[in-house]
Amino acid sequence: MSNTTHLLVIEDDAIRQSELSAVFAIAKVGCQIMTSQQWAETEKLGSCTALIAGQFQHQDARQKLLSENHSSRLSSPLISLVSSDAQCKLESEFEGSLFQLSWPFTSEQLNDVLYSCQTTKQAGLSAEQKRQEKQLRSKMVGNSQSMGAVRRLIQQVANSEASVLILGESGTGKEVAARNLHDLSDRKDKPFVPINCGAIPAELLESELFGHEKGAFTGALTSRKGRFELAEGGSIFLDEIGDMPMPMQVKLLRVLQERTFEKVGSSTPIAANVRIIAATHRKLAEEVKENRFREDLFYRLNVFPIDMPPLRDRVEDIPQLVSVLVARLEKENRGSVRLSHNALQSLKHCQWAGNVRELANLIERLCILYPYGVVDVRDLPADYQNEQVESSFAEPEVKSLPTETVDRLDGEIPEEGIDLKNHIQNLEINYIEKALEHENWVVARAAKRLKMQRTTLVEKMRKYDLQKS
Repeated sequence: MSNTTHLLVIEDDAIRQSELSAVFAIAKVGCQIMTSQQWAETEKLGSCTALIAGQFQHQDARQKLLSENHSSRLSSPLISLVSSDAQCKLESEFEGSLFQLSWPFTSEQLNDVLYSCQTTKQAGLSAEQKRQEKQLRSKMVGNSQSMGAVRRLIQQVANSEASVLILGESGTGKEVAARNLHDLSDRKDKPFVPINCGAIPAELLESELFGHEKGAFTGALTSRKGRFELAEGGSIFLDEIGDMPMPMQVKLLRVLQERTFEKVGSSTPIAANVRIIAATHRKLAEEVKENRFREDLFYRLNVFPIDMPPLRDRVEDIPQLVSVLVARLEKENRGSVRLSHNALQSLKHCQWAGNVRELANLIERLCILYPYGVVDVRDLPADYQNEQVESSFAEPEVKSLPTETVDRLDGEIPEEGIDLKNHIQNLEINYIEKALEHENWVVARAAKRLKMQRTTLVEKMRKYDLQKS
């Protein structure tokens, strides 16, 4: 982070003031911390990279700060330091609350949001560009530096007419990036037409891309529009373009150069007002050297390359990705599941050859195996279990609760003393067992009797290995 970074932090909680001061000192970020009362009495804030709104003694003072930033009376970008998802959702209505940071935060998250603030301040981003940043963050999940870089590249190229080449392994979300690029461009109200160049036989690909006239070949009973014609005014996404046959590469090159194409069986040129976005998991530079891809087409497509990072290089995004994938399954009424902290740590040690697509498939499988349950390391498929993580979280030692201990709850502490931790744990086990037995082991009713969430009770049952006889 630049040495010129300077933050103004408004925080009323004295403990958090000290914690924030220590965090910024370690990150070598200059900051000035004041209370909301001091902020209210300050006539001129001066120049700073960003303003951080923490906990306020009076909520209306915080709302005033958000409102002032929303009405553009403050010259510095605002970072809202939130402590919960509910608070984040509550403040999302404020345009000034564009940048949000969850407490506690990692150094990567801090760097990502400060970079965005610096870019905003230096370039004077418009309200529309701020809207785009929020939209990208909601659709492209992850707070890692690599994902932040991808979002910035998409914003920079969205409103240009340059061809974009999205590179990355299978399952990294290349089509998601392409759709976001289209949605942020001036062509967003026109069609976005995807086609997988590797999934269509070579002899049919030309007809699929450019269309054909009636009688152009056997079986062409009617005239048909191709993908380029369907995408007129919008964007066409050529997925797996590295698998496109050489003859088709020549014809695509002509479209890029002349902005016209001809239907199969016709000699009439058709103008193509289409933005081309291509993607491949292959290394096209090496394909060119092996004469499997045309060099001139490569340079035509590679005007603005975007590299999608593999999941193994951004494992810090896995918990957030899991939450989004589970929420998507819940919305589609396809079940739900929760992963323990140990399980998430284990997933961070996997190689993820299939990237985000592989993670999505795993979450769906867990929803089927453990519907509405809590998954721990031992519940994961063998390929996703990490011995180091599993062994570092020892199983709790569960002791039976003597009857005399239960009867002595209101009594004096015995002379020999008492192991309070085990005593409380055994007491919890005893009450859970009694509630389950009383409700005939119907977990939902037992959880209601114990005044806790069903998922919390399931997790405790797994922790203490409580099962119906």
